[in-house]
Amino acid sequence: MIDLDRERLVELMTEQAEIGTTADGGLDRQALTDADRDARDWFRDRLEEAGLEVRIDAIGNVFGRREGTDPDAAPILVGSHLDSQPNGGIYDGALGVVAALELVFALNDAGIETVHPIEVVDWTNEEGTRFQPGLQGSGVWVGEYDLETQYETTDAEGRRLEDELERIGYLGETPAEPQEPYEAYLELHVEQGPRLDRSSADVGVVTGVVGITWGELTFQGEANHSGTTPMHYRNDALVAAADVATAVRRIAASLGSDTVGTVGSVDVAPNSINVVPGEVTMTWGFRDPDDGVIERAREEVVAEANRAADREGVALEYEETMRTSSVDFADRCVETVDAVAEDLGYERLRLESGAGHDAMHLASVTDAGMVFAVSEDGVSHSPEEYTSWDDCYAAAETLANAAVRLAEPVTD
Repeated sequence: MIDLDRERLVELMTEQAEIGTTADGGLDRQALTDADRDARDWFRDRLEEAGLEVRIDAIGNVFGRREGTDPDAAPILVGSHLDSQPNGGIYDGALGVVAALELVFALNDAGIETVHPIEVVDWTNEEGTRFQPGLQGSGVWVGEYDLETQYETTDAEGRRLEDELERIGYLGETPAEPQEPYEAYLELHVEQGPRLDRSSADVGVVTGVVGITWGELTFQGEANHSGTTPMHYRNDALVAAADVATAVRRIAASLGSDTVGTVGSVDVAPNSINVVPGEVTMTWGFRDPDDGVIERAREEVVAEANRAADREGVALEYEETMRTSSVDFADRCVETVDAVAEDLGYERLRLESGAGHDAMHLASVTDAGMVFAVSEDGVSHSPEEYTSWDDCYAAAETLANAAVRLAEPVTD
């Protein structure tokens, strides 16, 4: 088993947390901003400090490679993302990148060689807040998304993704695709939910990722004076949207204990206390391990939206903005993570991820697995996000030893 340097792990986490820090101790390090550039620069410096060969691909993914003893052996890839939500915490994504860095530093300290190369990666735009879709860098890399199409995506100010990659110096020359077969991919992430915190488990052994469907509804009614328009003459777009918002909760509850549904944003126009709302755009999302349940949820919310539009006499436009199928991680990776955690003496819990992660894309091109660290009170995407250093270390130690086991350490 390989021992990590706890003090260095904390130091690395603290260093990255200072890049894009907010007044309340959180992070605003959205993809391809100046703060993201500075975090990438910091990451490159650490990769070079560890003696890794650095490359940047055409979507901005940053890789560092530690060679193995067998030139024909496929690499083990380990990493996560450094971009954040606009009001995020310091652990989401970053802990996975820092743990991967600490893995290679610890191997160097111990003078351990591995048969398989080990690569460390920071994926571009996992969060999908400034540019959509999320999981963008890994999605392009595995062929799920078209590179040229993603180059044309824009932020709220109309800035193109390709232009922003070039502006911050991370429009790489390496093709955004695997350059060779990969042996496996492992990712560490904070759970972003309460299950580990409410159990006695030290680490989570992730078995897969739930399916997700997101959609956008626009109700077009008639804006009118709120004082002079009789109730029976109104075509109120917000009333129709409100009916759908409550229906999302009912639909999720009716489909099973694993189903979650959320109305995440509502944009009302003209958004005045003195005007009947004329147009409302709202987003909804459902998640469940069963893809059939996901499709039923989508069908039911669209049907409910049509009924609400008819009742209120408003027009409706609908778009499904994202659909991902559920993913089962490779038994080999799941069992390796579980066995390593047991050998290290950690209590563990097997669970599925309710959030999307880059590992779900990687599972389409190689064996993939994940380790979860405890999220205190299940809080994430918030400055209040917190994982103790003990829990950070437990998850990082599990990740590192699972990666080394897959990479086959060279022994005398």
